[in-house]
Amino acid sequence: MRYLIAALALLFYGATAAAADEPITIKFSHVVAENTPKGKGALKFKELAESRLEGRVEVQVFANAQLYGDNKVLEALLLGDVQLAAPSLSKFKRYTDKLQLFDLPFLFADIDAVDRFQKSAAGRQLLSATTERGLLGLGYWHNGMKQLSANTALRRPADAAGLKFRIQASDVIAAQFQALDATPLKKPFSEVFILLQTKGIDGQENTWSNIYSKKFFEVQDHITESDHGLVDYMVVTSVEFWHGLPDDVRRVLEQCIDEASDYANQVALEKAVGDRAKIQQSGRSEILQLDPAERLLWVDAMKPVWAQFEDEIGADLIAAAMAANAE
Repeated sequence: MRYLIAALALLFYGATAAAADEPITIKFSHVVAENTPKGKGALKFKELAESRLEGRVEVQVFANAQLYGDNKVLEALLLGDVQLAAPSLSKFKRYTDKLQLFDLPFLFADIDAVDRFQKSAAGRQLLSATTERGLLGLGYWHNGMKQLSANTALRRPADAAGLKFRIQASDVIAAQFQALDATPLKKPFSEVFILLQTKGIDGQENTWSNIYSKKFFEVQDHITESDHGLVDYMVVTSVEFWHGLPDDVRRVLEQCIDEASDYANQVALEKAVGDRAKIQQSGRSEILQLDPAERLLWVDAMKPVWAQFEDEIGADLIAAAMAANAE
């Protein structure tokens, strides 16, 4: 009997040791191609994490919605089916009202102001806005500032009246177009090109990189350089997974996320500049630049949306974001 007990103990110890030697698997799911800023950021995180925690973690990146779309990935995180994702900030409405801040029109003067706010105490605190619902933000990744496109030249807010625009599933963005007497239609990103091509919609709002990579400029006569809003992502995990990691592993992964975030955001900035130039060189779509008086008309038309959502978002949070413009 003693020999049997000793053998069983040895077997148990061996199995436990083998399990301890298994690397921690981190599945990172996102919906875009690997050559996009987000795609490159995910691969940079994998490179950093696996080199600094060699043998202790294995990062598996699943691009192009191979596993989940943005509408399902947050549920998958909570179920433990994936460990990291980077959905658009507009996808978090079910979990918190606070992140609607980033959909407010003309809140940020430029992407540098966005950076300043996101790195501020108020911006960092927002990463924890969903913790009570089991999700934890780890960092912000840029896509860029949004532009307006249509087959009609959009120089003044009145030019948008009566037109149909595709939008993300965001109540704030819907209110933004309703303020222009336009019709917002919540449609999947994958359907935008065909909707524009078949005149199912008249226009859309998006970043330079999305307008170029998805060829929207080929089926739109005009793009107004409005910089009226933001498309950004939050790198997010589950509270249960993150706090279940060994402390030393978690600290290294935090550093890897921070470095991958800086890298992805630099790629996004360079891509925005480069893709705008490619669109202009193509001659397929005219880029309309607003003078200060024209831009002010758009600000005045859209800014009442702020008051509609101030109670949900918080006046103090809006003020903190505005303060980033003045620095």
